[in-house]
Amino acid sequence: MKFSSAAGSLSSMKGRHFLSIDELSNEELKGLLQLSHEYKTTYGNESQSNNAPKPFIGNSLAMIFQKRSTRTRVSTETGMYLLGGHALFLGPSDIQLGVNETMKDTALVLSRFNSLLLARVYSHNDIIQLSTHATVPVINALSDKHHPLQTLADLMALQQHFGVDSLRNKTLAWVGDGNNVLHDLMYGCTKLGMNLRIATPKGYEPDPDVMAVTTDLVKDNNTSDIVTTTDASEAVHGADVVVTDTWVSMGQEDEYHKRVKEFDGYKVNTELMSKANPGAVFLHCLPRHSEEVSDDVFYSDASLVFPEAENRMWTVMAVMAAQLGKY
Repeated sequence: MKFSSAAGSLSSMKGRHFLSIDELSNEELKGLLQLSHEYKTTYGNESQSNNAPKPFIGNSLAMIFQKRSTRTRVSTETGMYLLGGHALFLGPSDIQLGVNETMKDTALVLSRFNSLLLARVYSHNDIIQLSTHATVPVINALSDKHHPLQTLADLMALQQHFGVDSLRNKTLAWVGDGNNVLHDLMYGCTKLGMNLRIATPKGYEPDPDVMAVTTDLVKDNNTSDIVTTTDASEAVHGADVVVTDTWVSMGQEDEYHKRVKEFDGYKVNTELMSKANPGAVFLHCLPRHSEEVSDDVFYSDASLVFPEAENRMWTVMAVMAAQLGKY
């Protein structure tokens, strides 16, 4: 069995780092999503998975985690196993990353042992340092500026729901913090021709550099202008997809009470969802907190949060396969 239908659009990714969605061409983004669907069909089917290809035999992945994780660790370890490779978890107490050993030295050493490096870090500069000095491909599994793997999982969930070729001209509304998850979602949605409506409290807008890149992508992809507002209802009105995320990320715990107060009115509940288009769906990358979304939305038929979470595995498998050139 060969996964060749997406190979043509992904051949250019062999040996490259995967740091943010804007580094992908439109065809590479579509190819990764296509391969993700193919992996789910094959490796997600128990009757086929036992005989499915194991192209990663002999390959290993070093996973560097400065921040704790559920979905990133489990999806990557399991996905690497399904493809025949080995994943090695390296937590904050396991290696000398950035403490007694520089990022440069860590990257150079791990590159001699492993085929790929994946890192979940606080500062985006750490990802830049790793990718600058690593001699094998690096995957950004989350930094304070970008979360590209989450965007792939989100877009895959939307394709599963609406149809692979049905996202152009759909409208996605973001309600909440202008954070790393939003940044790559802005890139990905624009590349697939979706419209964006972004509601954030004053002072929590997306990064200006990310907004500038997205504005250029809007022109390149002939999509409508991005609408930004401080009014959640305005953003959600007429939306096909409503997305939120945690208001208080890891490392921001001291800001909890301040942020919850400033995000008043941004909770996604049935009243807010009622302003979206009929049949609108809800996304949240997890973990979620009660102040961000009500149970009657989170567990409703409109919620795609659990297929979205599952897709973290299929999409990281596709990224690794593209980087290794092994499908």
